Amino acid sequence: MKLVAELSMYPLKEQYIAPIQDFIDRLNSYDDIKVSTSATSTIVSGDYLPTMKLLAEEMQRSHKEVGQAIFVCKFLNGNKMSTEV
Repeated sequence: MKLVAELSMYPLKEQYIAPIQDFIDRLNSYDDIKVSTSATSTIVSGDYLPTMKLLAEEMQRSHKEVGQAIFVCKFLNGNKMSTEV
């Protein structure tokens, strides 16, 4: 089963760009997912369970490094998508 996740990160600190870029850079380091970034969100797609696992690990890492950060996430069944994201 495939997963498509749309994520937006909002670090609750004055210097917010660096933690967002770091999170995106870490996502881009994985070879087994596709990452597409826009001005307001990042779309990640890949096999369901491994993708959920790496998202959980990277969000947890961000919380440890940044402190408070809000993640807004939408999860879609990638198998039901009419075109690949």
